[in-house]
Amino acid sequence: MSKLFIVPTPIGNLGDITFRAIETLKSVNLILAEDTRTSLKLLKHYKINSKIESYHMHNEHKKADSIINKISEGTTIALISDAGTPSISDPGFLLVRECIKNNIEVECLPGATALITALVISGLPSDKFLFEGFLPAKKGRTKRLKELSNEKKTIIFYESPHRILKTLKDFSDYFSPEKQVSVSREITKIYEETFRGTIEESIEHFEKNKPKGEFVIVLSTN
Repeated sequence: MSKLFIVPTPIGNLGDITFRAIETLKSVNLILAEDTRTSLKLLKHYKINSKIESYHMHNEHKKADSIINKISEGTTIALISDAGTPSISDPGFLLVRECIKNNIEVECLPGATALITALVISGLPSDKFLFEGFLPAKKGRTKRLKELSNEKKTIIFYESPHRILKTLKDFSDYFSPEKQVSVSREITKIYEETFRGTIEESIEHFEKNKPKGEFVIVLSTN
């Protein structure tokens, strides 16, 4: 029986992939990718010619059984996402769970993840933290914000440019306008930028500067 490799990919700068990740992707029989068009840019850059197939949130349930069968029959498979570590706000959890149920070995390589990078450069307490990922866009959002308002750890969120201002304004309502935040965008990319200040100051900043790129918000609850 073969195994499933979970392989982190760069969150922006292609140079951030590890030697081991490249070797693994070259050695496997099949690569499962969240978006094959995005992943092919990385694979072509490193001359990785392994077969590639789509695996994303819209087909992961449907494809799980066939993937398990392939691994059981000897196919070595690597799972990658568009950026960062699979299963962290990306597909992966379901397939890992099914592999464990079927006594298939899962090996996860260390590598890039935006949440840790953003936390480290935030300058906010990092000894204890909560990764929240994306807040619900509508249903359940108010309930979750109320729950988080009692949290004592530093909280890390992912957010899109379209909702960043709404989220910061919600933080102002549920936490306090004076709480400290660090808002990073386009981590490791050309236009990487981090704004640090109070929630109120961050709202003013992004009202004046149109939000662009993918964001990680680090919120201090102290």
